[in-house]
Amino acid sequence: MNGALILAAGFSRRFGGDKRQHPITAADGSRQIMLCATAALYAAQFNHTLVVLRPDDEALRQHLLAQLPQVDTAIAKDAHLGMGHSLAAGITVAAGWQYVFVGLADMPFIKPDTLTQLRSTMEAALMERADGVIVQPVFEGQPGHPVGFSSHFFPALLELQGDEGAKSVINQAGEQLQRIPVTDPGVLQDIDRPD
Repeated sequence: MNGALILAAGFSRRFGGDKRQHPITAADGSRQIMLCATAALYAAQFNHTLVVLRPDDEALRQHLLAQLPQVDTAIAKDAHLGMGHSLAAGITVAAGWQYVFVGLADMPFIKPDTLTQLRSTMEAALMERADGVIVQPVFEGQPGHPVGFSSHFFPALLELQGDEGAKSVINQAGEQLQRIPVTDPGVLQDIDRPD
């Protein structure tokens, strides 16, 4: 198994409200809440999509599953302690997967073709090397999301704490890191404030 892990357990402090429920115009032209738009994007490209939520998100979880019943959810009980805890909670659920691409709920504008390219790169790399690989898109010299981690890196991801996210794991990957140039500005475009 393999798939995508969407981190959606943040608190939107800069946004001024729950941005996961902020309505946006999705890539297909439909009007959806941000979380559903992002989850739909990944669910169309990966066999398995796992969304990490907070313990108090039951209503949001039910809405998400009503829209996208093929999506799974995980609860980060320590989400209030930072993104590292949310990522570790998701990796715990995805422990048996061969790889996972970690995306962010507030980045709904990545092109489907970009996700296909990243997934294909990961699968080809796993056939060539047994010591693990990280795949990261780069747009105009800037690294973006989602970042793919083979299962070799899951133990390190499980150790994450605080709000650092996976940056430390990426920075220590050396030649196991494959940065893939893409023509998609969506790999950098997050939504931090209302329109």
